[in-house]
Amino acid sequence: MSEKIPLLIDTDPGVDDALALLMAFNDPRHQIVGLTIAAGNVGLRHTVANALKLCEVAGVDVPVFAGCAGPLLHPAPDAGYVHGQDGFGDVGYEPARQQVQAEHAAQAIVRLSHQHAGKLLLVALGPLTNIALALKLDPTLPERVARFVVMGGSVTGHGNITPAAEFNIYFDPEAAHIVFAAFAQIDLADWEGTIAHGLHHDRVVEWLGADSERARFYERISKKTREWSADRRGDYWHSADAYAMAFALAPDGAVETAERPLAIELGHGPARGMTVVDWQRQSGRPDGVRILLKYDQARLDRLIREALAAV
Repeated sequence: MSEKIPLLIDTDPGVDDALALLMAFNDPRHQIVGLTIAAGNVGLRHTVANALKLCEVAGVDVPVFAGCAGPLLHPAPDAGYVHGQDGFGDVGYEPARQQVQAEHAAQAIVRLSHQHAGKLLLVALGPLTNIALALKLDPTLPERVARFVVMGGSVTGHGNITPAAEFNIYFDPEAAHIVFAAFAQIDLADWEGTIAHGLHHDRVVEWLGADSERARFYERISKKTREWSADRRGDYWHSADAYAMAFALAPDGAVETAERPLAIELGHGPARGMTVVDWQRQSGRPDGVRILLKYDQARLDRLIREALAAV
């Protein structure tokens, strides 16, 4: 049996983060070496508690490291109106017994990158604040990361938190600028790709009816955001982090990608947080980002069903 790939996930759970984490927990080819937690979808107190609870529900022993409680420079709105004010649908779950680690998330990222140098798969599902701070602690971090997958951006400027920007990047664009400038190669799963890979509500309800604790828990915590989505986006629900996690865990499911230069807009006007893709390669900068444009929908659906034990 081949050696498992060490997987470090930086996340801000969040209902869609929870689905992505269940996918990662379920993948036998990867060993999750840590969850580093940021504020984003909701405040850090909730995102940490949610990560701990999800580990308990899934029955996995994964260390959880609390990180940054806000963006590097400027305050940003959360997404509690979508995910519930606690990030998990305000269902009032019983807190997990597991405790958070004492080590700060940024320090854990640096340490684990040394421990698994040259092999580490790093996946970022939330704002990039923790990873930016880790880069400031150790600028050689990218040299030790084998592959870096980011959920973020809207590659033709059709945002979901502003007209031009996607939530994760908009929440902390300064952190995103630091991260995208530091890594020579990033695999990007963006919001527009997410919208193109919808999950039909009726099928999701069917999957969530499975006789498994994971499905039952996820049905409870996702109900509010699925109803919110049905009211605003029609027949399909969209899980950005599940889309990104599929690309991370099973990159052979990618049907179409494009490599281009990308920059982050840091101004305070209407374009703040926009991911500006140089589609025509006019800047002369290297193609540092591989953008996922199309993923095998049946493969994505199967990974989600298996994560929920709905097979």
